[in-house]
Amino acid sequence: MYPSCEVVGRYILPILRSLVAKELIEKYSYTQIEAAGKLGTTQAAISQYIHSKRGHKSIADYEEILPLIQTAASQTAEGIASGKMSSDEITLNFCKLCVSLRETGKIPRQKAGD
Repeated sequence: MYPSCEVVGRYILPILRSLVAKELIEKYSYTQIEAAGKLGTTQAAISQYIHSKRGHKSIADYEEILPLIQTAASQTAEGIASGKMSSDEITLNFCKLCVSLRETGKIPRQKAGD
């Protein structure tokens, strides 16, 4: 059994990063390199997010909580683009999503074999 934040980090964080990356690039005209720098990852990872090779594999499994993830992603992307959100605040936004999922009882369960 994994702690709830570990489960969220393992399954939800890639989806969140993917949505933030896409929004930074499509809505705020960030380059992949700029988005990678803000998200603390590589340009190659951002490319995989943009082309749905990473972060979207399990999105269908979480349709029930997708609106919460999308809201957190939009808030994070806006905060980054406006310069109002530091890297610590980006992490805090993720933690808020985890807490919100825990409070609503919607923490995803680990998958069989994981």
